Amino acid sequence: MHHFFVNEEQIEENNIKIIGLDVNHIKNVLRMKVGEQLLISNSKDKDYLCSIQTITSEEVMAEILSIDEEGTELPARIYLFQGLPKSDKMELIVQKAVELGVYEIIPVAMKNSIVKLDDKKAQSKINRWQQIAESAAKQSKRIIIPKVSNVMTFKEALVYAKDFEYNLIPYENASGMSGTKEILASLKPNTSIGVFIGPEGGFDGAEIDLALSKQMKTITLGKRILRTETAGLTALSVIMFQLEK
Repeated sequence: MHHFFVNEEQIEENNIKIIGLDVNHIKNVLRMKVGEQLLISNSKDKDYLCSIQTITSEEVMAEILSIDEEGTELPARIYLFQGLPKSDKMELIVQKAVELGVYEIIPVAMKNSIVKLDDKKAQSKINRWQQIAESAAKQSKRIIIPKVSNVMTFKEALVYAKDFEYNLIPYENASGMSGTKEILASLKPNTSIGVFIGPEGGFDGAEIDLALSKQMKTITLGKRILRTETAGLTALSVIMFQLEK
């Protein structure tokens, strides 16, 4: 079933109005017809099963058939602080992180990041990554579209995460799977969880020292060294398994 997102002001008592680029997509790309069903999310806390009533060049009007307030979101907000990777790896990371339930993705320029983005390039990349996040949210039937934030420095990222209930750093020099399992078992719903992933060159020692001084916890993802595009998705997967109801 095709999936779309709207703002609260587009939702009426019994109907939802779809406007903007989605109108062309519904009418000319998907070639949907009156009477066909579609899923519409309010980008906050509800899914609406709807049936198309009318299609014009300006809007699609859909009748609300049922409302789902349980949704597909994880019971905690997971923030992925991803060290900037090279090439197009970030596109894969964004897509899969959204599928796994991430709440927000924050690209982080770290000391060992190979990629250096100026303001113009950074904004273009963020726009592209946000489009990928929206597409992945539709595909995976998310209620929200996770935000891809502006690029931060490592220090800025630590400040952003300072009030989170948990901050985890998968680190290749961390040891003790039993300790990691205890930390993961302690994760609770209705909390904010930061996950910090290093770039291809890994974390700089000074970055780890700074993070530990902020009471952040290092964890291990096993005895094998994971690529940056694998590490974050692995961490999200085990957290999802721990939290999913």
